[in-house]
Amino acid sequence: MKKKHVIWTVAALVVLVLGYFSFAPKGHKQGQVITVATAPGPYSELFINGVKPILEKEGYTVKTKSFSNLLNADIALDNKEADLNVDQHTAYLKNFNKEKKANLEGLVKIPTVPMGLYPGTKSSLEDLSYGDEIAIPNDPSNQARAYRILAENGLITIDKDANPVTLTQKDISSNPKGLVFKEIDSSTIPRVRSDFAFVILPGSVAYAAKVPAKEMVLKEKISDDYYLVATVNRSNKDKDWAKAIKKACQSDEFKKYLAKHNDDGYWVTSN
Repeated sequence: MKKKHVIWTVAALVVLVLGYFSFAPKGHKQGQVITVATAPGPYSELFINGVKPILEKEGYTVKTKSFSNLLNADIALDNKEADLNVDQHTAYLKNFNKEKKANLEGLVKIPTVPMGLYPGTKSSLEDLSYGDEIAIPNDPSNQARAYRILAENGLITIDKDANPVTLTQKDISSNPKGLVFKEIDSSTIPRVRSDFAFVILPGSVAYAAKVPAKEMVLKEKISDDYYLVATVNRSNKDKDWAKAIKKACQSDEFKKYLAKHNDDGYWVTSN
């Protein structure tokens, strides 16, 4: 009897184990945990709220590891201390790889908050006066983007031989309104809007400062290199979990989530 009992117990366990591996979601089958290196800004928040639930339905466990800035998050990603981050555009990624001799790669473009010109003491470009001051982000990437916005909308003219990725004030060939550009740290710009006629804010800074998108006077036409990308270590780009992230970001479920949470048009997509 004891022998029979043992046989039946073992048989039952075998059935349970086989059943689990037959029907468990792919992620659980592999015991896969995806660690997201998060940095301050709206993009990690969007991923956690909109994409994480989709991955969890597939059986993956999504955990976060918080970093004070994107640089440290990228270093962790390159060292394989994290699997993913969603806080950088392709131009930043290329520069990081070059500067740090790193091996990061973008999986898929994700929704992005565009840079824009916002009101300071004035709310309409019709009120722009000669010599008005405009606050510009002082980091090279955002600085170049800011000058492109102004040029695209006819407020300045850029030298035709200038590199659009590295624009500075020296590349301005015409400034009919005699506008004065003050280049300052982008994170401080929302606090000094009342000191300028207009200010230019990167999308993540505007989002963090709760500056409504509807206040935007001019919106950036985002080029391919400035769309945010879900980023992994290049050695992981063909892993099943990386493919699952790409699929989730492109899914109808995520598109529906974004549409529901984008009433003010804050997020833009590449398609």
